[in-house]
Amino acid sequence: MAAPNPNYNYDLLVIGSGPAGQRAAIQAAKLEKRVALVEKRSVLGGVSVNTGTIPSKTLREAVLDLSGYRAREFYGRSYVVKQRITMQDLMQRVDTVIRHEIDVTRAQLLRNRVEVIPALASFVDAHTLRLESVEGQGQRTVTADTIIIAVGTEATRDEHIPFDGRRVLTSDDILVLDELPRTLTVIGAGVIGLEYASMFAALGVRVTLVDKRPRLLPFVDAEITDTLAYHLRENRVTLRLGESVHGVEMIEDETGEKVRIVLDSGKQIVTEKALYSIGRTGNTSRLGLECAGIQPDSRGRISVDEHYRTCTGSIYAVGDVIGFPSLASTSMEQGRLAACHAFSVPASSVPELFPYGIYTIPEISMCGRNEEELTTAGIPYEVGKARYREIARGQIVGDTTGLLKLLFHMETHQLLGVHIIGEGASELIHIGQAVLAFGGKVDYFVNTVFNYPTLAECYKTAAFDGVNRLGNAHCITS
Repeated sequence: MAAPNPNYNYDLLVIGSGPAGQRAAIQAAKLEKRVALVEKRSVLGGVSVNTGTIPSKTLREAVLDLSGYRAREFYGRSYVVKQRITMQDLMQRVDTVIRHEIDVTRAQLLRNRVEVIPALASFVDAHTLRLESVEGQGQRTVTADTIIIAVGTEATRDEHIPFDGRRVLTSDDILVLDELPRTLTVIGAGVIGLEYASMFAALGVRVTLVDKRPRLLPFVDAEITDTLAYHLRENRVTLRLGESVHGVEMIEDETGEKVRIVLDSGKQIVTEKALYSIGRTGNTSRLGLECAGIQPDSRGRISVDEHYRTCTGSIYAVGDVIGFPSLASTSMEQGRLAACHAFSVPASSVPELFPYGIYTIPEISMCGRNEEELTTAGIPYEVGKARYREIARGQIVGDTTGLLKLLFHMETHQLLGVHIIGEGASELIHIGQAVLAFGGKVDYFVNTVFNYPTLAECYKTAAFDGVNRLGNAHCITS
């Protein structure tokens, strides 16, 4: 382990208190390093806790509960738990969870003796930061042997779009809506856009989704995204794929204030609210990266090597600020690995087996390779599928449209990928992830007994389905 350098104030200084920054700081503290964490917000947790992951996923659960969405299979499409759902109803749950997560974050950092500095940081050089206090206590400079940038991102704002935070919104503005709109147009069908589009659709809002790409989420298995598109249309979402936005303007008609969106094709969409969700931009504009010899790209993202080290050896970058996959789970792991590498502590992970969770309604999760990737690589594979309607638990919870699919090598039976859409997908994926990580075969699922009734039984049903397709099922009778 590298010895600390007494010439610096800290062994490690982390900029940003989101999932990546927290994990990096705590990992270094566990290694008995002198660690400080700088956060420009008045509260800890970064975007993840305050405006991103935690609020949006909590909002989703509130939507599912209050809308009665999960029970409609039993009681009909008109069933609702609360007749008139307000933003206040939804935010009550969100606010409670946010407060709890902030408290947990602060307790973890304090327990591990990480010094938390409320300040806006900017580089003086590769080892020195200027800190401008957010509490009005002036400026000071501090030095660190290693610096980790974990500043996250903010919603990208096109200068040609008239954002006002009321009618034309970014995802950061959603949580301060005063009331639910009757109509909403989402521009950009990325992960965030799709999540919010499906949530508002579940609440009965008429949603239009616009994206210039011809299909949803190109990095996701095509059958899964086709299934998602079907569900969205069933919830009255209008999909305008392969369409580009020409302009957005505020208008007023006899019913009040509206937004008119003009597409390049000539189509026009008039809507109460417009959510502009064309991606995220790194929070790097005020860091003074040029003083540290670092040049971000046009979206404010920082390039790193396989150890999350920037072109300046003493500086690392982790989390959303380095780009895809921009997930809280992967960001945490990046933070841990960067801190370990900085202090010469052996650590490893398997990025190609990171699970992805997309919290649309219904939710999606995947791990490993998809059919398109395997086909391009020329790998002979077979598919095994299980639909929730075949599983007793699927009937019990009222999800009869979910799907789990396994991809495995035709000859060796090695598991290659797992893809799920439906209730509990992001939890269920971890069973497949474990088998993938250990190089297991689809036969594992055939020979394993799962609790009954559970959604996990889908693995066994899908394995039987796949092996039977090969025509050499031997004693398998399912």
